[in-house]
Amino acid sequence: VQLQASGGGLVQAGGSLGLSCVVSGRAFSGRAFSRYGMGWFRQAPGKEREFVAAISRSGTNSVYGDSVKGRFTISRDNAKNTVYLQMNSLKPEDTAVYYCAADTRFGSNSYVGAVLNEYDLWGQETQVTVSS
Repeated sequence: VQLQASGGGLVQAGGSLGLSCVVSGRAFSGRAFSRYGMGWFRQAPGKEREFVAAISRSGTNSVYGDSVKGRFTISRDNAKNTVYLQMNSLKPEDTAVYYCAADTRFGSNSYVGAVLNEYDLWGQETQVTVSS
């Protein structure tokens, strides 16, 4: 199973970017995606990996890190095996490499995990740079 993130880039402060993360793989069943909790994390140079946002298996619940509340929106399309992160009002401090992650454990459809070690599958990074 692979997580493929895309959509990063360079944007001016105040601008917007949208990230996508597609889950796929030879042994991956598309129906399995709806059983995965999904999250986005980020890591700035010299800092620890930080929780950004997460969404429940059903897509009905979401949680955000304090630094992005009101600016970022996470969503998912279970039919497309994809999770999204819409980032608005970007700030220079949002500059980081962003990772999508999946919690493949059995869990409630409404549960949202906000802790890094709850996620057992990780995608490759996508760079987001916000210029001032």
